[in-house]
Amino acid sequence: MKLTRGAHILYLDASFGTGTPEWFKVGSDIDDLSIELNPDVSVNKNILDETSVLHNGYEPSADITPYYANPEDSIYPKLRNIAMNRLKGGDCKTSALEVIVEDTDDTAHMAWKQDVVVAVSSYGGDTSGFQIAYSINYEGERTQGTVTLVEKVPTFTAGSTYSGF
Repeated sequence: MKLTRGAHILYLDASFGTGTPEWFKVGSDIDDLSIELNPDVSVNKNILDETSVLHNGYEPSADITPYYANPEDSIYPKLRNIAMNRLKGGDCKTSALEVIVEDTDDTAHMAWKQDVVVAVSSYGGDTSGFQIAYSINYEGERTQGTVTLVEKVPTFTAGSTYSGF
């Protein structure tokens, strides 16, 4: 059985590190969202016709567009502040939580938490509504663990307690 697109859930901590994580589920109004890994790979061929591949890792990111500004969304005040006050650096840091739900009957799901920088790329948009387009840029190490979802609210526990790892 194939997983549906909804099996991969992306959350951002709307508290931006100012207290208990307030997980905002990314994806409303979006019909296509991928985490771009942006691999850093060099392929070299020498004079002996030998090929070597150097893989230096990844620089993952995701573009969130459109995000229709909604004052009821927990993430909205921070995105507005980043955009209108041109915030940068540490003022744009938070955490992302990625969850894969392979079996909806399970109580714990595979999850990874990682620090990210949120960068607003534009705001405005067309007559469909006020939009704030932003990117999520991953940094640092990922922490693997599990998530339990109670009334659609995730609780992350670090560690590989999920039997599928």
